[in-house]
Amino acid sequence: MNIVIVIDSLAGGGAEKVMLTLAQQLIKAHSVTILSLANKYEYTIPASIKVESLFTDKATKVDRFWKINKSVAKLEAWFNKKQKQTGPIDLVLSNLDRSNNLLAKSQIKNVHFVMHNSVNAELARQKKLGPLSYHYLKKSKQNLNGKSLVCVSKGVEHEITQGRLISPSAITTIYNPFNLEDIKRLSNEVNAQIPQSPYIIHVGRLAKQKRHDILFAAFAKLDKKYKLVLLCNKPSKAFKLAKAHGIEEQLIVPGFEQNPYNWIKQAEALVLSSDFEGLPTVLIEALAVGTPVVSTNCTFGPSEILTNDLAKYLAPVGNSDELAAKIELVLNTKPNVANADILQKVTADQVAKQYLALCG
Repeated sequence: MNIVIVIDSLAGGGAEKVMLTLAQQLIKAHSVTILSLANKYEYTIPASIKVESLFTDKATKVDRFWKINKSVAKLEAWFNKKQKQTGPIDLVLSNLDRSNNLLAKSQIKNVHFVMHNSVNAELARQKKLGPLSYHYLKKSKQNLNGKSLVCVSKGVEHEITQGRLISPSAITTIYNPFNLEDIKRLSNEVNAQIPQSPYIIHVGRLAKQKRHDILFAAFAKLDKKYKLVLLCNKPSKAFKLAKAHGIEEQLIVPGFEQNPYNWIKQAEALVLSSDFEGLPTVLIEALAVGTPVVSTNCTFGPSEILTNDLAKYLAPVGNSDELAAKIELVLNTKPNVANADILQKVTADQVAKQYLALCG
């Protein structure tokens, strides 16, 4: 099959990582091209995966009303050229709002739109940024009316089907793919930067959604022997926020890491403090390397990942006292997470088969 994955960029983020993992699995038996709107890459791209850029810059405004018709024409021209080279394209996966807006307006066939986050939570967050930002995002979601959607968690699917904003032509849930063996292998790599003293880790960009303020407030209540490692994209901003909570001396921020798994494996626990997610990959990655996890019970994903005995490590959203209590609980109980139920549902091979089944 010929498969094209379209995404806003390959900057360091969850959706980008998910699609790279999926591409690595699909490329074993099929032709796969990743089309990034922006000419921006932070992840190391495996040599076997073809990556092209539609635009030569960051492509931040390509879907605005004064540019979108030209952008769609450029996208369609790229697909026409691609089909002349490879033959018909069997499967197109669109990711993130700018890509979705262009593909939704295009005449390109066999497109499925991957929903990585809670739509309602994204809109609530955007509303705080002002009416223009809110209108843009709401319109972006409405552009998906009559389209085929793939949700990364059952929670996201349920929210869409029960809501009134989007009426898809088809909708299904496919969990994010994980190459569990690769994750375990990379987790054993030696890295001299990793501290020898006990630490807790958070992995994720410094964004309001991730609620570093709640994380820092919770961490400030813990025993001072622990360090807090942040694998994030804005170290200086992180230190400024940490200072406000009096924990800057305990903070370690190495910046973006191509291999976060050895950092995660050697942590006492991984903590997620988000207001919302789609299916937070870092929780599954931590479980895969045997690191206990604490998470806010946000919409959506954590409650589908931390099930049975692990559900007691879920904390209410936006409550630093409860989050601190759950962290202390996980540090004291040190649960064995190697056999978490979710790990049987997210293998890259199994997920790739589900995506290929979209072809009919």
